[in-house]
Amino acid sequence: MCGTCGCGDPKNVVSISLPGEKQKIEVHTHEHKHGDKFHSHEHEHHTHDHDHSHAQQRVIEVEQDILSANNLLAARNRGYFDAKNVLSINLMSSPGSGKTSLLEKTIVALKEQLNLYVVEGDQQTMNDANRIDKAGAPVVQVNTGNGCHLDADMVNQAVKKLQIKENSLVFIENVGNLVCPSLFDLGESKRVVIISVTEGDDKPLKYPVIFKSADICIINKIDLLPYVDFDVKKVKEYALQVNHHLTFFEVSAKTDEGLSEWYGWLTENFNAK
Repeated sequence: MCGTCGCGDPKNVVSISLPGEKQKIEVHTHEHKHGDKFHSHEHEHHTHDHDHSHAQQRVIEVEQDILSANNLLAARNRGYFDAKNVLSINLMSSPGSGKTSLLEKTIVALKEQLNLYVVEGDQQTMNDANRIDKAGAPVVQVNTGNGCHLDADMVNQAVKKLQIKENSLVFIENVGNLVCPSLFDLGESKRVVIISVTEGDDKPLKYPVIFKSADICIINKIDLLPYVDFDVKKVKEYALQVNHHLTFFEVSAKTDEGLSEWYGWLTENFNAK
């Protein structure tokens, strides 16, 4: 988890900014106050002279503290979204699955019907935020530095900067990663995991937690199926072994195949809030 991925480094700085904005809000990640002291993962680097069972116990304790603090903030986010009648969607996947391309198509298709907002998560650059801005949705970019996921506090700050209206749909595009994002509740209404056919069809077995925590599984880039060794039936079987409640959409963000069903699901869930 984050005890080994480096995103607890107190030198790691998160920047939250709008497209074209020079000034950035900067906050250090994963520091949590206990009494008068702040704790981070940095405190848990042990030498080999220490007892390994003790080190493992300390790492687990710190990770549990981090998740508990995050869950508290996530509950506040959820209350905020509920109060404003906002449907929030956490999009998770490995890098290159087509999350941003799918978002661009979705924004173009639905922006005249719904109030849409986007929180973009990446380690560096404004590239995806600029793409979303051109597609026509208000967006805030969260650059996590060494961090491999968004957390509830980052989302809270980004949402405040977006100044979301009531009765809106908010997409949270998480950092490309199939591990840590699944562990952090952001206060979202629904979780969507995206897998592309250019990845292995055994992904649900290799990364079960992210599929177990999701409501929707989108299989993207189906236009490439004739050219890759990917079994759609098999990936669905594997995913359902992990989470039998999953709903699937087979889409191509390039050719628009299957996207109308995805748009329909979004509209239906928005109206059902």
